[in-house]
Amino acid sequence: MNELVIDLPTPSNINYWWNLGSLLGMCLMIQIITGIIIGMHYSGDIAVAFDSVERIMREVNSGWVIRYAHANGASLFFVMVYGHIGRALYYGSYKRPSTMVYTVGIIIFLLMMATAFIGYVLPWGQMSYWGATVITSMFSAIPYIGKEMVEWIWGGFAVINPTLTRFYSLHYLCPFIISGMVILHLVALHEKGSNNPLGTNSNIDKIPFHPYYSFKDIYGGCVVLVVFFLFVYYFPNLLSHPDNYIEANSLVTPSHIVPEWYFLYAYAILRAFPNKLGGVIALLASILVLFGASGLHTSYIRTMEFRSLFVPVYWVFIFNFFLLTWLGGQPVEYPYIGLSFLCMLVYFGYLLVITPLLGIVERHIVK
Repeated sequence: MNELVIDLPTPSNINYWWNLGSLLGMCLMIQIITGIIIGMHYSGDIAVAFDSVERIMREVNSGWVIRYAHANGASLFFVMVYGHIGRALYYGSYKRPSTMVYTVGIIIFLLMMATAFIGYVLPWGQMSYWGATVITSMFSAIPYIGKEMVEWIWGGFAVINPTLTRFYSLHYLCPFIISGMVILHLVALHEKGSNNPLGTNSNIDKIPFHPYYSFKDIYGGCVVLVVFFLFVYYFPNLLSHPDNYIEANSLVTPSHIVPEWYFLYAYAILRAFPNKLGGVIALLASILVLFGASGLHTSYIRTMEFRSLFVPVYWVFIFNFFLLTWLGGQPVEYPYIGLSFLCMLVYFGYLLVITPLLGIVERHIVK
């Protein structure tokens, strides 16, 4: 513990964006603890799943706090992870020697998305049921094996009891798999060392983690917890969909089916294509392309602190991400579909075209 936390050599110039790592650890602990407590009272059967959630809210001592903390904790988790990935892209934390740290982090992000999706199904409300139906049906676009794969995921010919049972099991298991990946993430981080805002060699000037950064992390955690519990106690349903307080009914389709807000950017990319297969490929590519960040970085300069050409383009990319998130929550109609397609082009254009091209331009300027 002394070697890993107290006397750990840490770059002397890292800023508050590096707090996000410890904050993500805090979010994971909140989700695991609240999830275990909820799991003691939840019933993974379609006949009683919705009622069991209501019983947790109304009859279990402080059950409503635990349930709201778990639901809003997922949102907090994704706010932090998006900030963490954004920081990595800005400061070049995907470049050597931190490539393995970054790669494991993206794998954790994929596991988080899977865990959050299957968790969204468990309350068995209208949006849970229809969201599961729509998203799992995407696999039917896979040639030859798609239909059989969907039926295998469902455990039948529709989203029914076997679907909920296996989703409950996986949702309970996945956080512990994520915890194992987090340990690998930390091992890789301590093996290769942390990046710093200047992108220089971090071995030149280091200080002990405690007390310089331990208190910084504690302060950041206290601020985030204050905001988090403001949401839990005063605005618990601000980020959830009201249709999910209606029990699932396969005969009544909601007027507008949307996933949770943290999936809306991916949902907008999925809907941007007129055919299902193209949308599924674009959706998968929007996440898998992050693995190639190191290979697409062609500049001699690691961090954007010294890349004046690139900084405005980066912020356009961030704005585009927020715009995609907004578009994902809009109806499937004109002009939202056309705008989603344009924003999707900007998203992939930044990562696959602009990033390597601007790096080549900067190399010629340096020469």
